[in-house]
Amino acid sequence: MIRLTRLDGDVFFVNPDLIEAIEETPDTHVVLSNGRRYLVIEKTDAIVARIITFKSSVMKRALGGHGRKYLRRKTEGSYLPRCPLKPDHNTD
Repeated sequence: MIRLTRLDGDVFFVNPDLIEAIEETPDTHVVLSNGRRYLVIEKTDAIVARIITFKSSVMKRALGGHGRKYLRRKTEGSYLPRCPLKPDHNTD
């Protein structure tokens, strides 16, 4: 999610995957794929830079960068099944 600021100063967050267009007339309009439009203070270049930063951080985590390893134990040998798998005894 990226942080944007409305003209009245309220801060809100937008999923950058939903942004369809950014129009910069004297005001900056962010158009989402669901048809909603937001007037924001940030300029187009700042919004694009935030989208790039957000997506690069997501890719860094997905590709195994130096981010935290969520869902991984310190030693992989510590995984034990809760209920052992029983062999399938089909008598066909």
